Amino acid sequence: MAFINGLLLIDAPASALNNAGAASSARTDNTVAVKAIRTRTGETYPYVSAQAFRYWLRTSLESMPETGWKAAPIFREEKVAYTDANPIRYWDDDLFGYMRAPSTRKTARDARAADASRAAETPLTDGVTLTRAAPFRVGTLVSIAPVTITDDFGTMSRHDGDPVPHEHQFYRTTLKGLFSLNLGACGTFTYRRKTGFRHLDDIRIEEAKREGLTHLEREQSYRLPLDERTRRVQALLNGMARMEGGAKQTIHYTAVAPAVVVLAVTRGGNNIFPYVITEGKGEKRGLPVVNLDALQEVLDVFSDELLSPVYVGWVKGFHDDEREKLASFNTERVLVSHPLHVFEAMIRNLNEHPEWME
Repeated sequence: MAFINGLLLIDAPASALNNAGAASSARTDNTVAVKAIRTRTGETYPYVSAQAFRYWLRTSLESMPETGWKAAPIFREEKVAYTDANPIRYWDDDLFGYMRAPSTRKTARDARAADASRAAETPLTDGVTLTRAAPFRVGTLVSIAPVTITDDFGTMSRHDGDPVPHEHQFYRTTLKGLFSLNLGACGTFTYRRKTGFRHLDDIRIEEAKREGLTHLEREQSYRLPLDERTRRVQALLNGMARMEGGAKQTIHYTAVAPAVVVLAVTRGGNNIFPYVITEGKGEKRGLPVVNLDALQEVLDVFSDELLSPVYVGWVKGFHDDEREKLASFNTERVLVSHPLHVFEAMIRNLNEHPEWME
């Protein structure tokens, strides 16, 4: 099976992209803390959760009509929320996965029946829970180095009387995360009676038959046509290249589209790039640096598993000396360009290599 495996960096020059609610040691009642990992030695690493990253990507894709992205409706009942769980119709149910286990209580069933917004909902076979492990996986984006988080104190004073104090945290760092996309799983839906693998119930199986999906009887699966599966993956890559989002954007406007992305198509799902970019030493301490020895080892050790060149997208102006190291490293197997061009090259390659989707 083929996977798109990669690493990305987000430049956060003065940011608070993912927050954790009220700070425990606050000077004011209105205080917002950033999410951070604290080590036993007292170091602090800000992070962005994978859930937040996926939310940014989903909402970015929903605002890009040119990709044709079809987002699933979301249904809410009391403390439970879920999507339509129909990967045949909805692209995010396909690529981001889902779990659908609505309440079986009579009050919940009656509320669903009376909800007019559910007119287009795909029904669920009684007693069935559907779960799909996402073909698209993303790790937590963690600061590449420990930082000292800044506490910013401000006031609301556009009114008569005493100012109202408020406080929030922010940081300056580079966030690093890994991602992986199982190409063979995109547009392929199983009906095995196993958690994570029962993507379709009887109702959705009937829809798969009506829509002409290919039945893979041995794998207990139905599969969309190749062009449809490819189109969904290409839309996802487009969204990653142009991603927007993040908390506190009105006062810490931060571009969250990757400043750097390293990606390739590989035979396996294990990510081979985590140590290609790390924190520097000495005068480079706290900054991202390219480890050319680690990259060369990747090329040597995984030469039989690399199905494509290693594409590196690196924005000019972001640590240009590190980009230059890559540009002169191995021009045959490592191709360096702008991140947007790298994603576009991968999109073209998917059309040229349909075998990657098998």
